[in-house]
Amino acid sequence: EKYEEAIRAAGGIDLQILGIGRTGHIGFNEPGSPPESRTRLITLDHVTRADAASDFFGEWNVPRQAITMGVGSILDARRVILLAFGEHKAPVVARAVEQAPSSQVSASALQQHPDARFVLDRAAAAGLTRFVSPWLVGPLDLLGMEWTEGLVRKAVIWLATTLQRPILKLTDEDYNEHGLQDLLSTCGRAYDINIDVFRSMQDTISGWPGGKPGRPRRQRFSQRAAAKWTGVVRTSGTPMLPGDDPFPKRIVVFSPHPDDDVISMGGTFIRLCEQGHEVHVAYQTSGNIAVWDGAAERHAEFVEEFIRAFAGTSVTCSEGVSSVVDRIRTFIREKPAGAVDIPELQAVKGLIRRTEARAAARLSGVADERIHFLDLPFYETGRVRKKPIGPEDVAITCRLLEEVKPHQIYAAGDLSDPHGTHRVCLASVTAAMKQLENSPWAKDCEFWLYRGAWQEWEPHEIDMAVPLSPDEVRRKRLAIFKHESQKDRALFPGATDPREFWQRAEDRNRATAQTYDRLGLPEYEAIEGFVLHHG
Repeated sequence: EKYEEAIRAAGGIDLQILGIGRTGHIGFNEPGSPPESRTRLITLDHVTRADAASDFFGEWNVPRQAITMGVGSILDARRVILLAFGEHKAPVVARAVEQAPSSQVSASALQQHPDARFVLDRAAAAGLTRFVSPWLVGPLDLLGMEWTEGLVRKAVIWLATTLQRPILKLTDEDYNEHGLQDLLSTCGRAYDINIDVFRSMQDTISGWPGGKPGRPRRQRFSQRAAAKWTGVVRTSGTPMLPGDDPFPKRIVVFSPHPDDDVISMGGTFIRLCEQGHEVHVAYQTSGNIAVWDGAAERHAEFVEEFIRAFAGTSVTCSEGVSSVVDRIRTFIREKPAGAVDIPELQAVKGLIRRTEARAAARLSGVADERIHFLDLPFYETGRVRKKPIGPEDVAITCRLLEEVKPHQIYAAGDLSDPHGTHRVCLASVTAAMKQLENSPWAKDCEFWLYRGAWQEWEPHEIDMAVPLSPDEVRRKRLAIFKHESQKDRALFPGATDPREFWQRAEDRNRATAQTYDRLGLPEYEAIEGFVLHHG
């Protein structure tokens, strides 16, 4: 009541700035909050507490209650702006904006406000009809859009999925009855469109992600990604370039955390090594905050016991090791929630992740001298919140690229990583490539983005689909299992998915393969999808 009185005494709120939670809450107005509610103490929803868990170093540390302005208090503001950024906000933004107002989604009450605006980035807006299926909104030219190859692929796959029918079985009537008359009038008969889209999807499938030896150089992927539909005629062709495609290729796989490489592209990783390429893997961060204290204590005690077991031999310094272990043990016993680990504990956790990554890379076929640990400085805060990318991060990345001079780069494109590390790591690679763009090797370097740990590419986005056999899926799983500290339950598994990372990866890869199968393409056990980065 005092808070409400203070608002009234100040003449009301001129501008209310809001975020939106995964349950659709504004403030902490959880599902069921009535539109006339006022400032009050509220019990937090389980989903909200789970979302906040990483900021409190565990859900058990998250408060169960919070004080929030009510929905009615917010609606009294003269102007309201809601900010939402990132792929993980897309589903709830779509519910709040496009579905009927409901007390189950408190943000939907803003539809009734006379001056409310949602400010979104492209990722958070991705669930809106305007982006999911713009052809349902109206003719594309009225939206300032045109039928590019990518949009045609998206529309045809959407239609095939909606009707649960292979691409080559779609008819003119199907297009007309589902809001795609504009596509027919622009690009011609369903028969021709179906064949073009089917072939473009078929062309994405490649069992040789690094290219085959002796094959002429082609601008396959960049040509397809840049192609446009011009009236009823699509630009086509994959022009030959002078000489053979380089083989074997020098390849750098960037992994934001020490396990992202095998989780997201483990099958392709193994295949690139088996097919004879010079594969380097660069672990961009130490991943040290994602190790349980108990695991670090166990490894520290192992070192202590190891030295005692070999006392009297060339192994010495047992007193110094015991002192370090005692400091770690004492800190863990007295550690308050959210405290930054002491340097010794951070070092042990980083070594755990490093040895796990090395074991997984070896299993995948990478030589020890091609395993690189970058330890980018932006990450080393000891906290969930990291520093912005800096010149030193980019310089470290540049040095590796200049040393290897790769023909191919693979980097993480699943930007739904809840702590933003993937986004910053990708920014460091793109910034480095920008600095090196005039280097001779960089002009012909393919830059691929993978997903898998947190999200998957939509089928219309995929430029290269690498099929996996049942045996390759099993081998990928074994590589993921080398990351023992992340098994069973990782310290930061994300709030939305209870599955282990290997389960997420397999489910997503199988779902992609099933989508290709339903579209009328060959059936595989699993598929890892990649998108070509265009700067």
